[in-house]
Amino acid sequence: MANPSSFQVESVRQVFNDGNHNAFTDLCRFRGSLYLTFRSCPDGHMIFPSSRIVVLRSEDAREWKPVFQFSVPDRDCRDPHFLVFRNSLFVYTGAWLCGPELPLGRHEVNDMLGYAAWSDDGAAWHGPQFLEGTYGHYVWRAGAFGGKAYLNARRMRSFIRAARGEKGHSMMESAMLESDDGLVWRFVGLSQEVNGDETAFLFEEDGAVVAVARSLGGGSAQLCRARPPYKAWTRADLGSYIGGPMLAKWGARYLVGGRTPAPYRTGLWWLDGDRLERITELPSGGDNSYPGFTALDDRRCLISYYSSHEGSGTSLAPSAIYLADCRLS
Repeated sequence: MANPSSFQVESVRQVFNDGNHNAFTDLCRFRGSLYLTFRSCPDGHMIFPSSRIVVLRSEDAREWKPVFQFSVPDRDCRDPHFLVFRNSLFVYTGAWLCGPELPLGRHEVNDMLGYAAWSDDGAAWHGPQFLEGTYGHYVWRAGAFGGKAYLNARRMRSFIRAARGEKGHSMMESAMLESDDGLVWRFVGLSQEVNGDETAFLFEEDGAVVAVARSLGGGSAQLCRARPPYKAWTRADLGSYIGGPMLAKWGARYLVGGRTPAPYRTGLWWLDGDRLERITELPSGGDNSYPGFTALDDRRCLISYYSSHEGSGTSLAPSAIYLADCRLS
């Protein structure tokens, strides 16, 4: 395990700020180029049909150009995540129903629907197309192993309609979905049976899954593990709240990112077995976090995230997208 002091944040720069609330990032490499995605919305963090998903591309991580954007009528698109699968680049987003027929503030997970856009070359894009098998699911991070794609998705147990609060928290599940083509999905298992929330996961070489899961209601994040066929999961508290978690395998190391407990910052940790080791906080404040990660080599990486500390300082616009250059000394 690397010592936290060996992790250096060499630079942090703002890469996108159009005056909107820009948030919820992901980062990947595809066909030799870097891709960055996020949600942009003039109305702020919460649920609005004015939101859109933006995809940027760069050859050098310095100059970023938009290559695609999309929205879905009467739905809030948010939390976009990349997946390179079957030689294509997919962008997945969860979409809240928020049409004019809904009373203000009435948004149900049971009305959620996943969408995808995809490209074979990063230039010509298809979609957005809704994902079969995701109605009533809030899709989140994605992964691939053994010729199949996998999604983390939250849902209410038995699709019950529960009031917000503890009853609703205890009825929220975090499910793993599986697909042969990235567009049609089926249920596999439950990584969290109660207080299910945003989950970052990765596959080991033998197909075992390691996941870091936020706990709905602000409790401790959980370390979740499963082996094929991903029906039986073990869960252990990590001892710290983590919002919008990221989990990446960087060489032999496991890097975790996400929102820290109040005062909210974008934090980084090493995952050592079943224990978190704090590394640092990135320049951030107000509404922030939801990082993405791409390794440049075994000692250099890029981390994307958003923050409003140089903008509104709140969940309202503006907030900007940032990119951190990091290195192991």
